[in-house]
Amino acid sequence: MSYSEKYWSKQYQKKQTGWDIGYVSTPIKEYIDQLTNKSIKILIPGAGNSYEVEYLHINGFTNVYLLEFSDAPIANFLSRVPDFPRNHIVQEDFFKHQENYDLIIEHTFFSSIRPENRLEYVNKTFDLLKPKGVLVGLLFCVDFKNDFPPFGGNKEIYTGLFSKKYDIKILESAYNSIKPRMGSEFFFKMTKK
Repeated sequence: MSYSEKYWSKQYQKKQTGWDIGYVSTPIKEYIDQLTNKSIKILIPGAGNSYEVEYLHINGFTNVYLLEFSDAPIANFLSRVPDFPRNHIVQEDFFKHQENYDLIIEHTFFSSIRPENRLEYVNKTFDLLKPKGVLVGLLFCVDFKNDFPPFGGNKEIYTGLFSKKYDIKILESAYNSIKPRMGSEFFFKMTKK
């Protein structure tokens, strides 16, 4: 099954958005809080309702880009953050996006991609990052045993996927996950080789 713009829009319309916690995830928030350069160019792909984008924006980061191909979550985001620059909202397929970034923040987007297509994600993030760019975020460390998103994984799978293109600095169980996800997600930080 292809997970098209239409599929994801329907999930938002039906409020079938179990991945959406309603605020910036604690591990990502704490990572953002230690960033000192507020002008670095940041991409949040498959941003959904974009709580990470909102958090970055209200904390003075000036070069943040929201990438999402579904109308509904972009509308939700703009209702909460009407002053966000419209030219920093990119509505398109992630795999067709062409730009360069210092940092890409991953939160639940990777888990929406079928396992057989994940190498394409690895290659695309690599292409979108500037030299020594950073990919950081959360990955599920459970096998959901389902044939629809979210798709999980484990450290061995992720290391195999990412290690050819990235130096894996951190890939560990997130100690500061939100309570419902405690023990089920890795925090990771990887630098483009």
